[in-house]
Amino acid sequence: MPCPGLPWDRLPGLGMAPGSPLQAGGRAVGQVPVVLSPCPQVPVAHCFGPRGLYKRRFCAVCRKGLEVPALRCEVCELHVHLDCVPFACSDCRQCHLDRHHDHEQTPRPHHWREGNPVPGARCEACKRTCGSSDVLAGVHCEWCGLQAHSSCSVMLASECTFGHLRSMLLPPACVRLLSRNFRKTHCFRIAEAPEPGEGDAEDSAGREVPGSPESGKLTMKIFDGDDALRRNRFRLVTVSRQARSEEVLEAALRAYYLSKDLGDFELQALPLAPQACQTGSSATEGEEEGSRGPPEAQVLRVRPRAQESLSIYSGWLEVGEACVSVLVTMQSTVDTVVQEALQLLGRQVEDPGSFQLEEVFMGSRRVQRTILAPEELLLERLRMIRKTSVQQFGQTRFYVVEARVVAPRVSLFIGGLPPDLSSQEYSDLLHKAMATKAAVVSVSHIYASQGAVVLDVTCFAEAERLYMLARDTAVQGRPLTALVLPEVLHTKLPPDCRPLLVLVNPKSGGLKGRDLLSSFRKLLNPHQVFELTNGGPLPGLHLFSRVPCFRVLVCGGDGTVGWVLAALEQTRQQLACREPSVAILPLGTGNDLGRVLRWGAGYNGEDPLSMLVAVDEADAVLVDRWTILLDAQEAGGGENGLTDLEPPKVVQMSNYCGIGIDAELSLDFHQAREEEPGKFTSRFHNKGVYVRAGLQKMSQARSLHKELRLQVEQREVELPSIEGLIFINIPSWGSGANLWGSDSDPRFERPRMDDGLLEVVGVTGVIHMGQVQGGLRSGIRIAQGSYFRITLLKATPVQVDGEPWVQAPGHIIISAAGFKVHMLRKAKKPRKATASRDSHADGLTLEGDPK
Repeated sequence: MPCPGLPWDRLPGLGMAPGSPLQAGGRAVGQVPVVLSPCPQVPVAHCFGPRGLYKRRFCAVCRKGLEVPALRCEVCELHVHLDCVPFACSDCRQCHLDRHHDHEQTPRPHHWREGNPVPGARCEACKRTCGSSDVLAGVHCEWCGLQAHSSCSVMLASECTFGHLRSMLLPPACVRLLSRNFRKTHCFRIAEAPEPGEGDAEDSAGREVPGSPESGKLTMKIFDGDDALRRNRFRLVTVSRQARSEEVLEAALRAYYLSKDLGDFELQALPLAPQACQTGSSATEGEEEGSRGPPEAQVLRVRPRAQESLSIYSGWLEVGEACVSVLVTMQSTVDTVVQEALQLLGRQVEDPGSFQLEEVFMGSRRVQRTILAPEELLLERLRMIRKTSVQQFGQTRFYVVEARVVAPRVSLFIGGLPPDLSSQEYSDLLHKAMATKAAVVSVSHIYASQGAVVLDVTCFAEAERLYMLARDTAVQGRPLTALVLPEVLHTKLPPDCRPLLVLVNPKSGGLKGRDLLSSFRKLLNPHQVFELTNGGPLPGLHLFSRVPCFRVLVCGGDGTVGWVLAALEQTRQQLACREPSVAILPLGTGNDLGRVLRWGAGYNGEDPLSMLVAVDEADAVLVDRWTILLDAQEAGGGENGLTDLEPPKVVQMSNYCGIGIDAELSLDFHQAREEEPGKFTSRFHNKGVYVRAGLQKMSQARSLHKELRLQVEQREVELPSIEGLIFINIPSWGSGANLWGSDSDPRFERPRMDDGLLEVVGVTGVIHMGQVQGGLRSGIRIAQGSYFRITLLKATPVQVDGEPWVQAPGHIIISAAGFKVHMLRKAKKPRKATASRDSHADGLTLEGDPK
């Protein structure tokens, strides 16, 4: 139902039913398209992504189909045309608490969004079809996915239970972020998209801008205030040349989606025409050629009144109708209006000065708050806002809020620093690079091995300055990474809640990771979804460091999984949940660990909701983790024996370690991808590059068995004639091949990925590798053990879990890491139904993403 008061009720998203004539002084102001949606008590701005073509979607403002490039919110399912963005309601999902709303609604209501369900979707109340591909119809909850007709939604239970994902969703009531000076894109770590101006040339050529007006028609520029004049932003309307002033005014109100009384408005001539209008005269009834000249321009104004009724909202009540109407006169000050509003709201207070009047501008992209001075004349304030912009006044609310001082506190993650420094050294380094203020900035957490710190900043202005500065700062030649992190209120988490930390590599899987980022942000709380190219896994692990029990979903290839597992090991002592279980959504080329754990050979556009439900139902298994010590030395360097070339390096392994020909092929592929990353956008192409590299190596022979020595459990092992030596921990290698083979052998135990043993296998060349991958042969079984020492006599290619490099001569020691990682293996049979969110999931599949 519409909000009981002006000015906000005229906005799209807060009006009457579609097609209803809006009454204005006894006559209709036309069929103003407005969206049937509840009025939000807590305004939340949207995060619009880049422009894209969205199939079978409708604009939430004008209700027309999106046949041209449009915008979509990255946090909710709002779709709008470019020129409809200024009129969209700030009704995005509220994903965290802040100082303006630090108490959660209990029970939490549904967050209804109108339209865009899958055709054939069924209403939860009447069980009839509520979706349509022809018009904007039906509503669905953005949190639980419940779907219904607009009229049936009032018959459903008002409480939102978060649906099937409630156990893995990070509840908004358990996340707090004081973000006064930060955009929503900064808070959710979303790449910023340019904001198109309404009067831009590209928008003026859009779907609503007429070309040449018909004979007898006049196209006019309508500005809505001084700000629009200054920015030269306008709306175009086409009227008959014989149209009366009332008809022109009615068209202007429709252009700005205003549904007020015609008597409240007037059109005025420009006080000073913009440059575009100075070269031609205004069209008049006597001009026969006016349609060929520049369009006429006028300004939409609100007629001044001696008094008016203003809706005042409470800042502490949680219902949409928590507002009262107060009569504002020429003598009314902010203080007197606050006192009267408190009485009407039933709030008896001893000290009226403990409350303030807050002016809130609720634009689609930003929500701006201003505390008004007690002695300010409120009617003059209203006139000033209307003079600046009639549209802005329509997007402004006034709240009575408690006057309290909120201590600012912002957590900034800073990465890209030199590793292994002390707290004081990091403080001095940041002060030198960014001139940090010691009085308001302190280092709260240090991740020395990864060269990252978390800063506590007790000044909003300083936090914003450091955030913007860090993104353009480099230390010792490395650019810094800056992220705004919220606080998880771990003590408020429900007992059955095990939130899912989602880590996505957007470069994996033919760039499908970017589409998954958007989908997971909508299905879950966007605060629990992290992009690995922006700071790596550490920011997400730090955010979840105090959560007593959580799970991790890694979206990427085997290299990405190894990266996350290494970060988990490094931060293990700082996590309340020391051993979180890790699931995989395979996006890479080989995806061997994902295959073993039943997550498939690769992601092919499956429903993201189904993937999350599968993670929730997965079984926990253990996988061995291995430590590899790389001690590069030069054998026989002179009289002194061995001469160090570089300090020893330690890496971790979960899948396999290859030495020789297979590592050489991986290195060639890696170098080719580094040179032209834009070409490596599909697994089919990537495997083709591997095949070409293999064909080029067929005529080469390394005789690897002469270039290294192998010891297993302190025992020298004689190697056969091979070109590649591979240590395998899982029964999948090279995109699913069983290198060890399935035949039993009395010399060795049956391999398992949690038995504390590695299998050593040799390959004789590229042809042998191809036969193994084709299932025609298996590798040459050499040994099985838990401790290995390899001596390289010359520089040799080495790869660990798909990450290759050339290792200098020296020693390689492979041993058990002393702990096993907890992984999630996909269940063979699903245990839950997901039908209740079908419509919501359809809006998140890759079919509707930009092409």
